[in-house]
Amino acid sequence: MYQPYPSTGQPVGPPRPRAPAPVLTAVKLMYAGAAVSASGLIIGLALIVVDLKAAARGGFLGHSLTAPQMRPLIITVWIVFGLVMIALWLWMARANGQGRNWARILSTVLAALAALQLRGDFTQPVSHAGSGVMVLYYGGTVLFVAAWLAGAAAVWLLWRPASGAFFKPQGFRQALPRHL
Repeated sequence: MYQPYPSTGQPVGPPRPRAPAPVLTAVKLMYAGAAVSASGLIIGLALIVVDLKAAARGGFLGHSLTAPQMRPLIITVWIVFGLVMIALWLWMARANGQGRNWARILSTVLAALAALQLRGDFTQPVSHAGSGVMVLYYGGTVLFVAAWLAGAAAVWLLWRPASGAFFKPQGFRQALPRHL
């Protein structure tokens, strides 16, 4: 008679080693990046609300930051972009904390893309349309720099030698040299 082997619910292979300290710190930095992105989303929405209220009274410091017909689009894009950024931070934190090598690579690519965006922010001329625009621009840039610094530090920690073994696939064994 057939009797199945009792299952303990444990994975078949050896358990993944505990994440080393640099990976744990990198994950915390990614959560900090998500928090910075969330605060940027909230602050941006607050500034949009201030602009809407000021527009109803005649403009924010003499003018409105956005044309009335563009406001719904700007609000929607701001919310979607902010939520996507937060989701990316959280997704990368979780995947890197689980030792997924693809996440370490994708985190590096995202940090490099953010560095290119940051470079563009500092090389583009800024229109001096009004102090409201300047507050929004420089406030957003400060938050973006803070998030980028968290991401760059996290990527650096993910590629430290102490982190390497944690990201190797399960059951990975290095080939030993043969002695003939």
